[in-house]
Amino acid sequence: MTKVALTGGIATGKSYVLDRLKEHGVPVIDADDLVHEALGAGTPATNAIASRFGGGLLKPDGSVNRKLLGAEVFRDAEIRRQIEAILHPVVYDAIHNWFGSLDRPFGVASIPLLYETGREGDFDFVAVTVVPAGVQLQRLRERDGVSEAGARQRIAAQLPAQAKAARGNFVIDTSGTKLDTDRQVDNLIEVLRKITESA
Repeated sequence: MTKVALTGGIATGKSYVLDRLKEHGVPVIDADDLVHEALGAGTPATNAIASRFGGGLLKPDGSVNRKLLGAEVFRDAEIRRQIEAILHPVVYDAIHNWFGSLDRPFGVASIPLLYETGREGDFDFVAVTVVPAGVQLQRLRERDGVSEAGARQRIAAQLPAQAKAARGNFVIDTSGTKLDTDRQVDNLIEVLRKITESA
């Protein structure tokens, strides 16, 4: 089983690339979905967050209010580290178990904070999505409806996109047309198939 991680800065096209991979029949898993599940009512992660930060971050149904949590995470680096210390082990355990359950030559896990967590060594290959800084800023503002200052704050909370690209095995530039991105994804799949077939 060849383990591939897909990462990249916020608003650089990871979700589109992951959807494209899925359309081609590649097994995929998304860390964002795992975080969403981990923040549900009554989970160990939610209980740990409520214990550490109080019930003010919880919705009436007992799940974590992700909007409030996100505001705290981007506002305070120490709170971000504490939240990540709770969530990241849960996410990586789920990804590890998922790869172990596959009977396919390779699978792809989308992990936005792969390099920030120092877990790139868990994977055989890393693909990184990139766009120019101005495009990233504009996409984030349009997607999340945040101010320019808010968007810059979110971007600054992650490793710079180009630094991630420099460390990856594959780079997918999503700043062009969807067709351009599709061609790069198709090429990635072809390369991974050849690698796994010859292994």
